[in-house]
Amino acid sequence: MRFNSRFNSNFTNALTIDALRHYVPSAFATSPHSSRSSRYAYIETSQIIEGLVAQGFSPFKAVQSRSRIEGKTEFTKHMIRFRHADASAIQVGGNVPEVVLINSHDGTSAYKLLSGIFRVICTNGLVIYERNMGELSIPHKGNVVHQVIEGSFQIIEDSRKALGTIDRWSNLRLSAGEQNAFAEAAHSLRFADSDGKIDTPITASQLLTPRRIEDRDVAGAWTRPAPDLYRTLNVVQENAIKGGLSARRPGSRETPSRMVTTREVRGIDQDVRLNRALWQLAERMAELKGVQVAA
Repeated sequence: MRFNSRFNSNFTNALTIDALRHYVPSAFATSPHSSRSSRYAYIETSQIIEGLVAQGFSPFKAVQSRSRIEGKTEFTKHMIRFRHADASAIQVGGNVPEVVLINSHDGTSAYKLLSGIFRVICTNGLVIYERNMGELSIPHKGNVVHQVIEGSFQIIEDSRKALGTIDRWSNLRLSAGEQNAFAEAAHSLRFADSDGKIDTPITASQLLTPRRIEDRDVAGAWTRPAPDLYRTLNVVQENAIKGGLSARRPGSRETPSRMVTTREVRGIDQDVRLNRALWQLAERMAELKGVQVAA
């Protein structure tokens, strides 16, 4: 199955219910997909949204997958990022803790809750995967609404703890060689196929090109990130996920050379998988530098 995604691009203002209906109509499906059996306990995502809003959570980003299978688009996987009224006031360097909710009504996903961080400067949405932080998966049975709400408070607390990690990484200096190594590893994560083969003219160094002055190494090379782990992670993540990187693919006798431009990662599973892999890569770099993951 191939997916395209519908999503909103303004992540600084809370979304209204009408906006959610536009961006993630599958969250408002009134019944499960016909492929679900009678044992499938159907709970509308809209009920979850209402319950979370009543508890002080607000949705800020919404993404939905689109299936090419006729009749399935109304039930496909969707992802909504929430911030709590209390947590929104907690920022470390412009970073806000979030709860990432994933669900579907076609059987492709249980309710999942992940820890997330929103970076105000560049509207990046990181998905966290620290080893001491859990991911909650809630099957479609029992009191799902209560379980999701309770789990959301646990997840937002995990996201708050991650702000301490971000603070440490912001003060962890990397050499140019270490930044290059980070980019090389991220390049493989983004472009390698299942056999580890990379077939793209896009280079690892392109992942290190900052898109805004706040991330540049103003004391050194403006074409590189500032020499700390967190801004290196953010620059690489933004380039890897948002796309727009271009390079010329060499030609041959049969085919002329041509420009190649990377596309934005819009698939929900690919976005989460790449985000979490990059976070783990940063964890590994921190450990190699002698900074352990907080307990």
